Amino acid sequence: MPRSGLEPSTVCGVSQDALPPDPFAGDPHDPARTLDDPPEVNELEPLSAEDRAEIVEDLSDLAVYQALLEGRGIRGVVVDCPDCGEQHYHEWNLLRASLRQLLEEGQMRRHEPAFDPDPADYVTWEYCRGYADAMLNAD
Repeated sequence: MPRSGLEPSTVCGVSQDALPPDPFAGDPHDPARTLDDPPEVNELEPLSAEDRAEIVEDLSDLAVYQALLEGRGIRGVVVDCPDCGEQHYHEWNLLRASLRQLLEEGQMRRHEPAFDPDPADYVTWEYCRGYADAMLNAD
């Protein structure tokens, strides 16, 4: 028996079954996972010059897309996630912050998903690109 007098299946006197499920169970990006990893495992490959240039270009494009679409009621961009197969809704400022974080840190941290987004308020990156091309080349 452990020194605390509690069975291994209890935490602070509460049964493991009574605890809520771990929201990061099975997630390779679990922030707590890095606490036990040796430092060399946590090191990320630095972004290549090409990757950095693409992110800077995406940030520039995002500013144009927001300027053109926000006034029309579009709240942001929807992205098909290859990891989970679901759509993720990113408001303009959240997407900008994520891209900046990717540029500065080499990775994007997880964030809270949009709460009950209306799919009609979001468009794909491709839609943004096509809309911008049409608007800027209308002359």
